[in-house]
Amino acid sequence: MNDSLYLILVYGAFFIGTVILSFLINGLFLKFASNLGTRNQDENFIRWSPQVKPSLGGISFFLIFLLSIASYPIFFEQHQVLFDKRLLGILAAGTLAFLLGLSDDAYNTKPILKLIVQIFCGLILIFTGTFISIFSDTIANYAFTLFWVVGLMNSINMLDNMDAISTVVSISTIMSALLILYLNSDGRNIYIIILIGVMAALIGFLYFNWHPSKMFMGDTGSQFLGLFLAAIGIIYFWNTRDVHGKLVQSKQFFVTILTFAIPIIDTATVVINRLMKGKSPFVGGKDHTTHSFYFMGLTEKRIALLYASICVISMFFNFLIIKYIDNWNWLHIILFSIYFLTLFWFLYAPSRKNEH
Repeated sequence: MNDSLYLILVYGAFFIGTVILSFLINGLFLKFASNLGTRNQDENFIRWSPQVKPSLGGISFFLIFLLSIASYPIFFEQHQVLFDKRLLGILAAGTLAFLLGLSDDAYNTKPILKLIVQIFCGLILIFTGTFISIFSDTIANYAFTLFWVVGLMNSINMLDNMDAISTVVSISTIMSALLILYLNSDGRNIYIIILIGVMAALIGFLYFNWHPSKMFMGDTGSQFLGLFLAAIGIIYFWNTRDVHGKLVQSKQFFVTILTFAIPIIDTATVVINRLMKGKSPFVGGKDHTTHSFYFMGLTEKRIALLYASICVISMFFNFLIIKYIDNWNWLHIILFSIYFLTLFWFLYAPSRKNEH
């Protein structure tokens, strides 16, 4: 059996198996859930859904993440890859993020404690070799990495404000990372099986999270996903050379912001609007970009499809940037800046018209 066929069979079987496993795990959680993972109705911040539902989806993400790492030596010779410091750092930081989310779902953790733990997650990544390298100064790189990790952990958490939105956006981000790995012909990389596993976990969960949802991912899911996607963003977006072997920082910047456009824009919209009203950006409310479209008359299903469509368009532009644009120049910077700013205005403008 040639290598390409072997990889297709391995990854295909693993993907199908983990989708089924995710579906079964979440189905069992839903069947047996009572108070475990159910958010307190007396919380002091506003949630979009008026119904109390189990917030257990994130547990399946983490379990399949661990399974993916453990499965790698079954299919490939590991050559000590499981003892790689960077991978162990992602495992440690991901575990801490998962426990933070689990604690928050159970006890409504204080914001300052959440921030401290998120910073510690970022520090774990930094000291195990996963950090953004775009500045000549090491301290600046470390500081920006902390900002990226904490910011994305909170952005994914804030984006989980309507059925399926965070799930769909996270799936598209993982698909973008897999596209980069494919274009770089790195078929036996351990991160492929991890990315496939987490993506499959999200797809299995999406059945229960699609409107009308039966289950939320909870902070357990959003904190873990935020950390995981932040780490993947550092490795495969901020720091990776394109298929031509070049590392152009402005090019990688656009690949990154297009991949993470929705969480970036949604968080920026909420922060801007709340500060303009003199409110804290850290208290929940019905003022996200998704809510604005709902107030305009779109159903929750159509909003999820709209955001999925935006993800597909951004993935297409990323494909063009990575695969076909060799001589990156100011024209490309202007064109993709126009796209991002247009997308920003498309998502932000309705929030100014629909203030509730």
